[in-house]
Amino acid sequence: MRAPIRMPGHWFDELATGGGSMEAVGFLAQGERSRRLLLIGELLSRLEERPTLLGPADLGAIWETVGRAEERRPGCAEELLLSPEVGSWLAHTLRRLHGVSVGPPLWVDAGHLAAVALVAALRSGTDADLVVPAREGAIPLPTLGLARLPGIPLLGFQPVHARVREGELLLTATVPGTGATALTLRPLTAPQSAVWWPTHRLRVRQGGPEVALDDTDPYRDLDRPIPPRRLTPRELATWQRLFAEAVTLLDPGPTCAAGSGAPPESADSGPGTLRPEEIRRIVPWPGRLPNGPVEGLSASTADAFGSMVVAEPPNGAALAETMVHEFQHSKLGALLHLFVMLDDDRTEEHYAPWRPDPRHLPGLLHGAYAFVGVAGFWRDRIGDRAADPLDLAPFRFALRRIQTRTVLRTLATRATLTGPGRRLVAGLTRTVDGWLREPVDGQAAARARAAAAGHRAEWRLRHLRCADEERAGLAAAVRSGTPLPPPRPPRLVPATERTHWRDVRGALYLRPDAATDPAADTAPGQADVLLVHGEAASAREAYREQGAATPGDPHLLAGWLLAHTALHPGHRRLLARPERFAAAVEGEGPEVWEHAAHRLASPGSPV
Repeated sequence: MRAPIRMPGHWFDELATGGGSMEAVGFLAQGERSRRLLLIGELLSRLEERPTLLGPADLGAIWETVGRAEERRPGCAEELLLSPEVGSWLAHTLRRLHGVSVGPPLWVDAGHLAAVALVAALRSGTDADLVVPAREGAIPLPTLGLARLPGIPLLGFQPVHARVREGELLLTATVPGTGATALTLRPLTAPQSAVWWPTHRLRVRQGGPEVALDDTDPYRDLDRPIPPRRLTPRELATWQRLFAEAVTLLDPGPTCAAGSGAPPESADSGPGTLRPEEIRRIVPWPGRLPNGPVEGLSASTADAFGSMVVAEPPNGAALAETMVHEFQHSKLGALLHLFVMLDDDRTEEHYAPWRPDPRHLPGLLHGAYAFVGVAGFWRDRIGDRAADPLDLAPFRFALRRIQTRTVLRTLATRATLTGPGRRLVAGLTRTVDGWLREPVDGQAAARARAAAAGHRAEWRLRHLRCADEERAGLAAAVRSGTPLPPPRPPRLVPATERTHWRDVRGALYLRPDAATDPAADTAPGQADVLLVHGEAASAREAYREQGAATPGDPHLLAGWLLAHTALHPGHRRLLARPERFAAAVEGEGPEVWEHAAHRLASPGSPV
C-alpha cells in the first residue's frame, strides 16, 4: 500500500497566490494520478461484480491486454490513464453506475475500457484481441483518433472485433449482414483519410511537447458523450495559428514579462502565468447555445486535468487569456480533490461579477481563482503593444482586480471555510490587495470602476427583490413622505421569472470608441453611449425617456442610477441596494425617479 501523499505547505501557499511553480503544479498532477488509480480500481471492482455491464466485451481479456502492454513498456498504461480523454470517460462511466448521469447503452460506456486497452497495446507494440463498442460505425481510440468502418455505416451502437498485431489494427463487424467491411490501419502513423481521423496536435515548441486539439473523442465535453465534429481544413489552420500566437505570449523565454515588476526567477510562476506544455488538450466548442452565440465561451471539468473546451477566439491573446483562465480551474479542481475548502449546500444566491446568474459559493471560489489568473495575465501585458495593440490591458486588469476582490470579500464573510479554505482565500486576497495598490492609467481605472458598478447594479435589479412589507413602505415614503423603512435582506427573484441578459454596457466601457452595429441584438443604446462617454446629464435624460416606454426595465434603471450618481456623487449609496430604488418607483413613471433618488439618498435615510 502506498503512503498517503502530503503537500508541502510552501507549495500550497504558492498555489494560493493564484500562481504556482512547476513543482507545485507537478504535485497536483501526482494527486490526480492517485485519484485516477482509485477511480479505475472502483470501476474494475464494479465490473468484476457485474461482468454483464460490459456486454460482449470480456474484462479478463481487457485487463490481460493492459498487463502485457505495461510489462512491455512500463508506464504506458499509466500515461494513458492520466490523459484527459480517459479521465472524462472514467468519471462519466462511474456516474452512470451511480445513476446520476445519462448516456448511450451502459455497455457502450463501460465497454470503452476495451478501447483504452487497445491504445495501450498499440503504444507498447503488444498484441490484442478485444471487442469494442462502435458508435454509428466509428470506433474512438482515446488520445489517437477515430476509426470509421467503410461500407454501409453501422447504425446505433454495435460491437466490433479489434485485433492488434505489431502496431497494425484490424477492425471487423461482429454483426453479420450489416454491409460494413473490415478496416486495417496503423493508428500511430496513418495519415488522415475518410476512414481514419487522427487527433490533431498543436506544437508548443520545435521538438517539444504537443497539445491535443480534440474534435472526435466522445468524452471530450464536460460530461455526456457527444458525436464527433471534425474541423474543416480552414478551421484547423485557424486554431494552429491562434495557438502559435498564444504560445508566443505565454512563453516569452527567460526574460521577465513586460510590466510585471516580478524578478526573472519568478516570472514563470506568478498569478496569470502559464507554461503552455501544462495544457493537455483543447476541445473546440462542439455546438451552439439556444440563447446566444458561443463567442468568448470556455469551460473545463475537474475530471480532465489540463483540458478545456474553448469557442474559437478572435485572436491569440484571447486564446492565451482563456488558457490561463481554464488552467486555473484545473489547478483549483485538483486542489479540491486533495482538500475540502468549504462547507456549502450549493444554493445559487450569490453575486458573481463575471456571470449573469446567481452562483453558489463553490462556484464563487472557482471564479475568484480563475479571475486572479486573468487579472495577472493582463497585468503582465500592460505596456506590451505587441500583445496588446489596442492598449486594453490596463482596463482589463483594473476591472478584474475590482471584481475578484468583491468575490473574495463574499467568500470571507459568507462561506463556511475550512482551514485550507481560509488559507487559500487569504492568499488570493493578499495578491489582489497588492494589485489594488498599483497605479493604473486613470481613465482606464475610472471606466473599470464604472463597469463593475454597472454590472453589479443591473444584476441586483434583475435577481433581487425587496420583501413585500419593505416594498410597500418604500413606495409610501416616496408618494407621501412617510419615514423610509429599514433595509431587510432581499429575496431572490424566482428562477422562472429570470431572463438571460448580456452586459452590453460593460462591453462598451472596454472600448468606448469602438463602432457598433445598431441593428444587433446586443448593441448599446444611445443612453449607454452617452454615459460611457462621460455625458452623464444627457445620459440620465435619455434613460428617463426610454424608461417611459419600458417601465421597470432593469438595464434602464441601472443606467439611470449610474448617470444620476455621476452627477450626485453623494448619492452613490443608491448603487449598494438598487432594488430599494426599484421598489420605491415601481408603478410610477420616470418623472418621480429623481425625487425618489433624493429621498432614498438623504442623510437620514437607512443604509
